[in-house]
Amino acid sequence: MALKNQVQLITYPDSFGGDLPALNHLLTTYFSDIFKGGVHILPPYPSSGDRGFAPLTYLKIDEAFGGWEDVKEIGKNFDVLLDLMVNHMSQQSAFFQDFLEKGDQSDYADLFITLDKLWKDGQPRKEDIDKMFLRRKVPYSTFQIKSTGEDVKVWTTFGRETPSEQIDLDVHSEVFKNLIKTFFENFSNNNVKIVRLDAIGYIIKKIGTSGFFVEPEIYTFLDWIKQLADSFNIALLPEVHAHYSIQYKLAEHGFWIYDFILPYMVLDTLINRNSQGLYYYLKDRPANQFTMLDCHDGVPVKPDLDDLIDTKEAKALVDHCLAKGANLSYILSDEHKDDDGFDVHQIRGSYYSLLKSDDDAYLAARAIQFFVPGIPQVYYVTLLAEENDMEKVELTGEGREINRHNFTTRDVEQALEKEVVQRLLKLIRFRNEYPAFNGAFSMVASNKDLVQLSWEKGDSRCTLLIDLKTYKTEINYIDENNQNATLIV
Repeated sequence: MALKNQVQLITYPDSFGGDLPALNHLLTTYFSDIFKGGVHILPPYPSSGDRGFAPLTYLKIDEAFGGWEDVKEIGKNFDVLLDLMVNHMSQQSAFFQDFLEKGDQSDYADLFITLDKLWKDGQPRKEDIDKMFLRRKVPYSTFQIKSTGEDVKVWTTFGRETPSEQIDLDVHSEVFKNLIKTFFENFSNNNVKIVRLDAIGYIIKKIGTSGFFVEPEIYTFLDWIKQLADSFNIALLPEVHAHYSIQYKLAEHGFWIYDFILPYMVLDTLINRNSQGLYYYLKDRPANQFTMLDCHDGVPVKPDLDDLIDTKEAKALVDHCLAKGANLSYILSDEHKDDDGFDVHQIRGSYYSLLKSDDDAYLAARAIQFFVPGIPQVYYVTLLAEENDMEKVELTGEGREINRHNFTTRDVEQALEKEVVQRLLKLIRFRNEYPAFNGAFSMVASNKDLVQLSWEKGDSRCTLLIDLKTYKTEINYIDENNQNATLIV
């Protein structure tokens, strides 16, 4: 599957109009020339938690959003990207419920990771768990088998609840492999072109390791699922939050990866008005990446930027964001915190708000993103220059809701009238249509107060110039008449 080097949208199925038919209407009516790269629809499946990330099945679409026919319809005009949570599934799924009903007699018993698969006696050892990169304090949950009354412990990497709503899957089992094949066949039948492998770093559980991106075992799985995806002409996007060296290993292995470093680097560049960190990062960065500034979670910090940032400077940047209403998520494992105790996992907030709702600074941020090599994604909230949703955080008690506002069709239409949004759309059109972005990238690092990034292909050349003192942003380029032209962003 050849990916399009053009801008994509990221949205929940119900956040951009209210459901999938409304999303399709907005895309085809107002954004047909904007999201030529496609649309990432965050999990639209029936789910019992984590806003779609605890799916009951991948064979149905939540009726509140529509049906597979709506996904297929969107896919006629836009490359659709959907998530596959290869690490886990909802405890409310028919698969896990059958296991709870029948225990070892269930056809799905081998789909899940009971603790006897890790420790022969089924008893977890603290010294082993202490080595692991944890997402919750206790990485397993206890359930009762109805047919026998026995308690069973199963691995649960994620989830705020106890017992967790998200039950880990055993990727070594044939039951798992057969299910995945069924899911990919369904994706293919419904015009899905890209599948994001969510939480893939956690799929291998091996005693004596961190339990995260366990090598070489993870490559065996990746090679298997890539061969499967290739057979359906579906591209894969592994999602891994980790030290950048792990991301680069994936890139070297032939996969597209996420640039989870760029959002912080752009914030640092604009807030501190200094381009040196950005240039240092771009110098040795792989090109086969999806770029973004914000998403449904937050701006990554640890472990994505370990060894790339000074923690004292990072604390100052975090404090700036907190002053603009942001909230934080944290690293839980002491072993994976910095020596000075710095433990910020993600900065959560609207990127527009993090930049003081300054139109010029925000557009400068997008211009940098669009000029950095990779496929750009724009999150729906800041597409519309929306600020932090503090009311939703207070209402739900969930910090991530700060950047998950839902827009009706009318809300979107009204937001399109904002000057900053129109300026952004103009910039996106340039990124989509100018041919030099399929050529060679270069940069000039002569002045810390200036960002200068360029692309060239044949007679097409364009250069981004940002004055960090004023946030004045312009693009100098050769137009279709072979004349010098300037786009003021």
